[in-house]
Amino acid sequence: MPILTDKAPLGPSDVSPPSGPGREAARLIPVKGRALWRPAPYLYNRRHSSCLDFAVSIVDLEAVRRARLAREPFDHLVVPDFIPAAELAAINADYPEIDSAANHDLEDLRYGPAFARLVEALRGRELAEALGAKFGLPLQQLPVTITVRKYCERTDGNIHTDHPSKVVTVLVYFNPEWTSPDGRLRLLRSPDDIEDYAVEVPPLGGTLLAFRRTDHSWHGHTRYVGERRMLQLNFLDRRPWSVASQRVARLSTRFVKNVLGLR
Repeated sequence: MPILTDKAPLGPSDVSPPSGPGREAARLIPVKGRALWRPAPYLYNRRHSSCLDFAVSIVDLEAVRRARLAREPFDHLVVPDFIPAAELAAINADYPEIDSAANHDLEDLRYGPAFARLVEALRGRELAEALGAKFGLPLQQLPVTITVRKYCERTDGNIHTDHPSKVVTVLVYFNPEWTSPDGRLRLLRSPDDIEDYAVEVPPLGGTLLAFRRTDHSWHGHTRYVGERRMLQLNFLDRRPWSVASQRVARLSTRFVKNVLGLR
């Protein structure tokens, strides 16, 4: 009898990654009759993993390689069709079940196999090398963190530069359409004017935005309340405390919002 997800029945070929040295890349955990996937070890050093090749097919790496690195207001690139339209619906169907407006650590979430394939593609060496070539950085040698969110609240979008431990930030969006004039990420020229922007990126499904974190990588968006699906992949510096400091910063933000009633 096939294991069932909360969306549709899956056969053995659907719930098992390809055999080979990268088989552990995606772990299947049956929970209450559902096929749920949890994160696996990073795959940067597994160049010939058949599982990684399987995962990479869910994104368009050539679109990343073709993208132009823009310099203003700081180094960034936008890839509108990073996730092909044919894959986006399946990924959204397997999106993590999230009921709060916050960034959630990937390790705390459960999700379906299509989303698991996307995660492994994002962690893969091929994407790190493609982005590293654009920014002139050895990103494949750096640790990464991944967080996911589903909802936006009125206190989100404040102007910031990102945490100093981040080297490059990658944002991937999932909403099938975006008609609101609000909630569009703006890359800013200054730290105190949301209207002083050089680039505005709608959070439209399939879009990837990557930028180099600097002391002037100001960005934010106008207030939006509602569903705004996004995954954030961060390449961090190699200092031992970097990963831990990311988690502390997220927990601190969440604590302050809860205590002050800012949600």
